Amino acid sequence: MEPFYTQSQQVQQIIKGLNLTKTLFVSSIIIGEPHTGKKTLVRYLFPDTPVVSGEDQEAVESLLQETDELIITDFEKLRNHEALQFDNKRVIATANYVANQHTIDSLFAFIYHLPSLKERPEDTAFIKEKFIKEACSVLMIETSDLPAGNIPINLSQNSKSLKKTIYQYLMNKSMGKEEIQQAIYHYILENLEGNNGYKEHLDLYEVPLIEAGLEKFKSQLQLSQILGINRNTLRKKIHEHHID
Repeated sequence: MEPFYTQSQQVQQIIKGLNLTKTLFVSSIIIGEPHTGKKTLVRYLFPDTPVVSGEDQEAVESLLQETDELIITDFEKLRNHEALQFDNKRVIATANYVANQHTIDSLFAFIYHLPSLKERPEDTAFIKEKFIKEACSVLMIETSDLPAGNIPINLSQNSKSLKKTIYQYLMNKSMGKEEIQQAIYHYILENLEGNNGYKEHLDLYEVPLIEAGLEKFKSQLQLSQILGINRNTLRKKIHEHHID
């Protein structure tokens, strides 16, 4: 299994703590926002341990009877905590939030809080680079001239939104004229209706044209000349489309 990378002191402390409990029959839980690496971390540290989701109460209870060591993901989704027996067990759980603090305190000897990616900039840089390489491979994009620093990052949903942003950016960056036309075609095919469809969908062309032109030339006067339209007409379109 690929090593779990982190430069975060807090995450390294979690790893150290979990490693120290590998020979003890005590239970631990990692709590943190979705898509911060909780499950990946636990599976890396306990690669041979059975894994069950908290969505399946019966499976959790059954495995607790059959094994001394168990990983329970999405612990907050368990319905009946009173039915859980952790005595003489090594349970490693992950949760996106604390549903009942009293339950957490009573069941787990060690409670860890995994920071979000916003709080782990070094880890974010590594994960971003990993996703870029992955996306380039999947999308068959050459990486030699790729301006990685220009790729925006969205950490609102941690690694999920980061990965999505990178794939979308690289897909848009690599699209040619025909691919763009096909994308617009499918969008219009799904959404064209009403009595003024031409005007309603004109922004699909005008908004990116004006926004890109302003970004590139930094001047409304120069852009109006490049586009071959009156400067007042350009100003009117900027106002109509609410372009900053």
